[in-house]
Amino acid sequence: MTYEYDYLVIGSGIAGMSFALKVAGPDAKVALVCKTTLDEANTALAQGGVASVTNLKVDNFEKHIEDTMIAGDHLSDPAAVNKVVKEAPGQIRQLLEWGVDFDRNPDGGFDLHREGGHSEFRILHHLDNTGYEIQQSLIRKVRENPYIDIYENHFAIEIITQHHLGKIVTRRTPDITCYGAYVLNTDGNVDKFLARVTLMATGGVGAVYTTTTNPLVATGDGIAMVYRAKGTVKDMEFIQFHPTALYHPGDRPSFLITEAMRGYGAVLRNLKGEEFMHKYDPRLSLAPRDIVARAIDSEMKINGDDHVYLDVTHKDPEETHHHFPNIYAKCLSLGIDITKDYIPVAPAAHYLCGGIKVDLNGRSSIDRLYAVGECSCTGLHGGNRLASNSLIEAVVYAEAAARHAQSQISHYDLRHDVPDWNDEGTRHPEEMVLITQSIKEVNQIMGTYVGIVRSNLRLDRAWNRLDILYEETERLFKCSKASREICELRNIINVGYLIMRQAKERKESRGLHYMLDYPPAN
Repeated sequence: MTYEYDYLVIGSGIAGMSFALKVAGPDAKVALVCKTTLDEANTALAQGGVASVTNLKVDNFEKHIEDTMIAGDHLSDPAAVNKVVKEAPGQIRQLLEWGVDFDRNPDGGFDLHREGGHSEFRILHHLDNTGYEIQQSLIRKVRENPYIDIYENHFAIEIITQHHLGKIVTRRTPDITCYGAYVLNTDGNVDKFLARVTLMATGGVGAVYTTTTNPLVATGDGIAMVYRAKGTVKDMEFIQFHPTALYHPGDRPSFLITEAMRGYGAVLRNLKGEEFMHKYDPRLSLAPRDIVARAIDSEMKINGDDHVYLDVTHKDPEETHHHFPNIYAKCLSLGIDITKDYIPVAPAAHYLCGGIKVDLNGRSSIDRLYAVGECSCTGLHGGNRLASNSLIEAVVYAEAAARHAQSQISHYDLRHDVPDWNDEGTRHPEEMVLITQSIKEVNQIMGTYVGIVRSNLRLDRAWNRLDILYEETERLFKCSKASREICELRNIINVGYLIMRQAKERKESRGLHYMLDYPPAN
């Protein structure tokens, strides 16, 4: 079946829904494609909050810019940093208009938190489930909008370019253009979604790793699709591992213990009960995430332990329960009373700083294709994301992409000569175990060889192992009916390859990318 829209939005987190709400109207029909349901997105799992300069008595744009540049190891694009920081307050107002409820003090001002790497209290939050509050507010607005058609449980397989019209497309082709996407529907058939403008908002890549805080839908689909379409993908080596995911073997995804808890005063200890962050950074537990994650990784390796502890027992129990009700309830369900007991934590894959390279308007290297949110590489994060900068980046760039797309869309026509998806001669895989086992192998390879600490030897081994899985999977894909399982396997292999290859190309330890072969100068 063929669908025709002005805008095709692939992904339903804060980035995709914000963009859809900004462009939808009587003369602009929007298709919002979501591979599971609107509820299941990284946005909904973000606990900490949204960074924005709001308390002008003590804070200013220059401080937020400097904190962002320092956290990014000065690899961040100054123009992108300047854009996000200065446009953040305006987008906070937009979120409030959409019904997002941020916590306030008795005097009516925002109850601001401080997190690692921030020099001031500037994190707006809703208890300890800010992302969920934002996601639910946006879902309500999207469902109310008559100009947005929602396609849940639809899986985008490939974006449509000249390649599908018989033209040879390479990475040197100057005018690659996106005409929409092939999308797997709930009946197992592949539909054509033709659009004047397409937005990629598919989120991150955490599910490439076994241990991750991301929902398991985070298989890097948009990045893999754009890479296969010969688009530019950048900075994939910079994978942020959240230092403090709840250690509970068997949980996937891992439950996140927000960085705001360390901002609140929680202290990291090893299994002997000893504090250890003083050995690694003068900022102690409030050092940026890459430093804290490597410190925990080091302590675990030195002592042969599977986790460390986060200690908040010295804080007022009622205040702790008030600020972190969801963390309190989750831990209590496992027999851990965080007001009395240490919380077992370990690092987990959390956030991608790279992705589809875009300009200040959210445009990718492929014409008529924009990318916003975690799947994009705006240059804001550089070598390491400053805590709580991601949600605000998504809405700032959704605004920029919406404005630019609206200014250009009248010049674009739908391409009606796109062929239907061709699956002639294919069949359903006889053994699903071939796919599920390969997914486990990719997860194991990435966790073992392309994790927090890397080396050339480990990356070479990852390359060789992934190469075998790539060849096997491509053969299987060509003879199989399209399914979410085979497509996700294909995508995590593509993404794993990009992370590993770009890690090999960066011959230094910088930001989140730490190489034993190139120890940092200091």
